[in-house]
Amino acid sequence: MSFSCNQSLDGSFPPSPAEDRGSQRLSWSNLLQRLTELKGLNQRASADQYCRSETGSVADLSLSESDSSFFCYPPEETLAAEVVATITQSLNNASPILCCSKLIIPDCLIHNISQELLHLAVNEPCGLRGAMIDLCVDKGDQGLLCTVDQIAVDPNLVPTFHVTLMLRLESGGLWPKVQKLFKGGKPPSAMSPRHHKALRLSSSFRAIRRKLYSSGELLIEECC
Repeated sequence: MSFSCNQSLDGSFPPSPAEDRGSQRLSWSNLLQRLTELKGLNQRASADQYCRSETGSVADLSLSESDSSFFCYPPEETLAAEVVATITQSLNNASPILCCSKLIIPDCLIHNISQELLHLAVNEPCGLRGAMIDLCVDKGDQGLLCTVDQIAVDPNLVPTFHVTLMLRLESGGLWPKVQKLFKGGKPPSAMSPRHHKALRLSSSFRAIRRKLYSSGELLIEECC
């Protein structure tokens, strides 16, 4: 009995070369798919490990750094509001220095001071945080300039510019007339110079800025 060269001893036929290559391609594709799945599982496991770590993931670290730089210092408008609140408190406590029973502060004056400080700090390297502020009151006809307070906006920072705020007492308008009206019914001897006199600040003032890192840089502005 003769056998064909393609026939096996048990009468079956071996797979053709095309069928063998197809089975090999299928196994390689399955292997590559499995490797891809394992790689994805490893990446997800690494990401979960970073998320569960104490320091946080790389993305978390980058966000925390940007957040810290953003929230470390308040916006300029918020900082200006805090500064003028300190200025207002200093003026409210200045009655003994100015020898008056009360110092009246117009709301528009506080608003103007806030806007002027923001204006003066625009081109400063540290913004308003770098300001050292001398708060003074010019008593006008008495020829006296009283220093009420010195305010470092950020005490932990070396100042980059110096601002002198020269406030003025109101010498005209309605307020002096009102004062004279209330004085009219009392003899001068019955009034104590320490306790009877209330002073009102004018809404206008002078601001003098001097840059501490640049010699000869002096700016004087009249604010109404």
